[in-house]
Amino acid sequence: MTIDFHSRSVQGVLIFTLLFVVILNSCIHQPFIDPAALNGGQATTPGCETTGSICFQSSVLPIFQSSCANTGCHDSNSKREGYVLDNYANIVRRGISPGNANGSKLYKVLFASGEELMPPGAPLSKSQKDSIAAWINQGAKNTVNCNCSCDPAKSNFATIIQPMLLTSCVGCHNSRSLGGNIDLATYANIKTQVSNGKLIGSVTQATGFSAMPKGGKLSDCQITQLKNWIAAGALNN
Repeated sequence: MTIDFHSRSVQGVLIFTLLFVVILNSCIHQPFIDPAALNGGQATTPGCETTGSICFQSSVLPIFQSSCANTGCHDSNSKREGYVLDNYANIVRRGISPGNANGSKLYKVLFASGEELMPPGAPLSKSQKDSIAAWINQGAKNTVNCNCSCDPAKSNFATIIQPMLLTSCVGCHNSRSLGGNIDLATYANIKTQVSNGKLIGSVTQATGFSAMPKGGKLSDCQITQLKNWIAAGALNN
């Protein structure tokens, strides 16, 4: 029997090369999106310039921080599946296709099922999903300082306070994710945190209270709305 060492050597080289290419491709990630490329060469873009535009700072970032950037999921320590969703640069880095929400992984997983659904256990509301979709379709810009539509004189629970807490707090504080053993998903539970002073203490980030929301803060106008609602009796109106 004659052994063709040359043939086997060539085959070995080909197999090694093929494995190397497979391994190399498996390590390639989506390219980092430069935030400045989405914001006219700047780090941010001012809001309230275009009617109907979605404000990233006040309408989108709080959703990601509250519902996604949690311990064990997508905070800077856990980095689940390589995603960190705690600030603008990290959010647009992967899974966002500016101008195309339906082609963006971070949007599509909001409608997934089973283990693919994000966030797990506490799906976002339709209005939250719509805000993320509109933001992506409008170019995924880092719009800031755009809470100009906030009216401090308005403090109705159903239209002002509850949506505010849903966006900025409920992702961490719901029946399936009891951050600090606190549930803010219902009026009754919110009223409990109003009565014990923890809600206003946390959102104003007063000394001795756990600062909320994590990684950010409600605007001065929103805090005024919350204070006015509480001062008026924290009604379920």
